[in-house]
Amino acid sequence: MTFEEILTNDDLLDAIYDMHYDKCTPIQEKAIPEALKGKDIMAMAQTGTGKTAAYLLPVIEMLINDDYPQDRVNCVIMAPTRELAQQIDRLLEGFSYYLPITSLPIYGGTDGKTYVQQRKGLKNGADIVIATPGRLLSHINMGYVDLSKVSFFILDEADRMLDMGFLDDIMNIIGKLPIKRQTMMFSATMPDNIKKLANKILNKPSLIQLAVSKPAEKINQLAYVCFERQKASLLKSIFEKETPLKAIVFASSKLKVKELSKTLRNKKYQVEEMHSDLNQNERDNVMLDFKSGRINVIIATDILSRGIDIDNIETVINYDVPRDQEEYVHRIGRTARADKEGTGITFVNEKEIRKFKSIEKFLGKEIIKCNLPDGMEPGPEYEVSEKKNKNPRKFNKKRYNSGVKKNQKLNP
Repeated sequence: MTFEEILTNDDLLDAIYDMHYDKCTPIQEKAIPEALKGKDIMAMAQTGTGKTAAYLLPVIEMLINDDYPQDRVNCVIMAPTRELAQQIDRLLEGFSYYLPITSLPIYGGTDGKTYVQQRKGLKNGADIVIATPGRLLSHINMGYVDLSKVSFFILDEADRMLDMGFLDDIMNIIGKLPIKRQTMMFSATMPDNIKKLANKILNKPSLIQLAVSKPAEKINQLAYVCFERQKASLLKSIFEKETPLKAIVFASSKLKVKELSKTLRNKKYQVEEMHSDLNQNERDNVMLDFKSGRINVIIATDILSRGIDIDNIETVINYDVPRDQEEYVHRIGRTARADKEGTGITFVNEKEIRKFKSIEKFLGKEIIKCNLPDGMEPGPEYEVSEKKNKNPRKFNKKRYNSGVKKNQKLNP
């Protein structure tokens, strides 16, 4: 389907084709017509499927074709990170190049001058505000933000926002919006907390669910089956053999990120870390150093698995197996971008085998298992343990009679 079949504004279509958008992606083909009908939308779509255009294009068309106030905020787009907000704003600038659409990015990590500009923009009104929850809420709490005329409210990467603890901020912001509005939620996954949020804020939504896409064929996917205690040595061995020009190592916790970063720095590697303990300026400096080549390795939590746009990352290493197949696709999808080749490596410890097998089942193939480096003890067998608890705790009649009520949980 082409954009001319679903959009009518010639200036918008000119901008779309100037940006080399030729045909609709599946999410755009399904979401844009529903949005133009004024319906709420609950869409499950990954990064890289064209979801940003799926909500920006219909909103732009509706703002141009109808009469909306010039001195109020008409649309609020929520994004979990500054990086994603910046990407949305850049795309919006391209789509609205020939149109009198005003936009205002609102995020933290800026100087006082930028904060004043954000305040002025919010007071004067803007067609589309693209904001991170915390920074928008800080402006709202100052008392000069009027969201009473908002017609469109969009949550991008809703699952990630909830993972980052923004639920209370989001609900606080929603409380400032008019009840009569069009709301769209986009999420890569659909856990129970996303379903509950959708039930709260959406009104008879159109449900759009795309199958999770597979990793790019140009990604060489490999795995090492090892014991947890072997992972740090394995990582150092891989880097000693051939240090990539640019690599991201994903770990499951901030503590692991910090420990790995310290270990690699001690080995004189140019390494930085990325996690939620860093403020926005620190994160920006890490990304600038990474893009410029001053550092060649970032050790990160999943805060970096989405919302970054760097085309020359050669290698992604999953120090820990991702929590699910969607996160696996997001992580290794940081490499092999812009038609380049890349490598995705996963370390699988003795307790992660079942989880990794489920990822292989989703991929429809078995990932190549590499031999551990010479000098390392053999890793565990790549088999799912079927051990059962041979000594289940027996009912403690004495403890029950001593005052524990029926169905009350016993403390071990």
